[in-house]
Amino acid sequence: MYLTKEQEKMLEGEYGEVVSKMMRLLVRLGEVYNAEKMIPVTSVQVAGVSYKSIGDAGLEFLQDIAKEAKVKVLTFLNPAGMDLENWKEMGISEEFAKKQLAIIEAFKKMGIVISATCTPYLAGNLPRYKQHIAWSESSAVSFANSVVGARTNREGGPSALAAAITGYTPYYGLHLDEKRQPNYIINVNVDLKSSTDFAAMGYYIGKEIKNKIPYFVGIKDADVDDLKALGAAMAASGAVALYHIENITPEANEVSIDGLEKIEFGKEELKETYEKLNSGEEEDIIIFGCPHASLNEIIKIARLVEGKKARKPFWICTSRAVKEIAERMGLDEIIRKAGGKIIADTCMVVSPIENLFSTTAVNSAKAAHYLPGFCKQKVIFKRMEDLLR
Repeated sequence: MYLTKEQEKMLEGEYGEVVSKMMRLLVRLGEVYNAEKMIPVTSVQVAGVSYKSIGDAGLEFLQDIAKEAKVKVLTFLNPAGMDLENWKEMGISEEFAKKQLAIIEAFKKMGIVISATCTPYLAGNLPRYKQHIAWSESSAVSFANSVVGARTNREGGPSALAAAITGYTPYYGLHLDEKRQPNYIINVNVDLKSSTDFAAMGYYIGKEIKNKIPYFVGIKDADVDDLKALGAAMAASGAVALYHIENITPEANEVSIDGLEKIEFGKEELKETYEKLNSGEEEDIIIFGCPHASLNEIIKIARLVEGKKARKPFWICTSRAVKEIAERMGLDEIIRKAGGKIIADTCMVVSPIENLFSTTAVNSAKAAHYLPGFCKQKVIFKRMEDLLR
């Protein structure tokens, strides 16, 4: 594997022990995947932020790195395990909050943006077409590759952090044009009426094709929220990191679909997926925002609940950046009067909601996939409008 003189200096310890360890990790990763060289990245998104996910060992690891290293490129953080400002209102314990804030402090010392969101592209970190990046949260990776047309592999938390500290990532996988070709054609034979329908389809297709690349035919239109939900579901159920949609995503006209195996998705498959993702009967709470809710989604919810009072509590998880705009628009007040809360910095999957609830209703197939295992939840999976109704 070819290294430049600067990269060799990093590896040999001339920039410090931590930089050397990070470069060693990247070199080993590159060797595993037969990368010919390193390439510079323009932004990074680091996962492994919630104390629930990384525990004391992860905290100590980050504190050790923070003593010596700083990031070299724009680096954003994945969601934490709580709202960093209003954690008491969520019902989070002081012990958990103390450890979570220590993790955040370590990242801050490294020069990382405390974005705490799985939708960095909605909060100030939007790469351009064909730009090389190193992102790690599965839905963010899918969106960057598929909707933006940027170039990233599905990084682990440590490899993303290594890319942030060195400024490089190995040149392999989805950084290469030839590795971005589709493996399956998905014929969509049903009218997808909501982002939740897109999520359900994504869940079904992810299960079918695992970590391959699908090419969708038959989708007439899709907005940012639809594409966000589709990619998140496929990444959760099947590790799909890139998809193409005819006449919608930027690389769809650049790839070849000749001779590919076809998979049909219609009304029966949609119905089957909704049934499979439902395991609960009566929800304790409704939670939206997995991936984090966009401003448009919050506006939709506010319009649906304005002047009404909810029988059950409901949360909307989003980034701090989007929450502050929603507050400025008065949307948070409408939602609060209806019995809801806008929660920033976290989501239902990485927060310890198992200590608070037993059945959670969601409109996210990604959340419906992870909640039973990560949070010991029974799940109700429906469209946003149906849940609020």
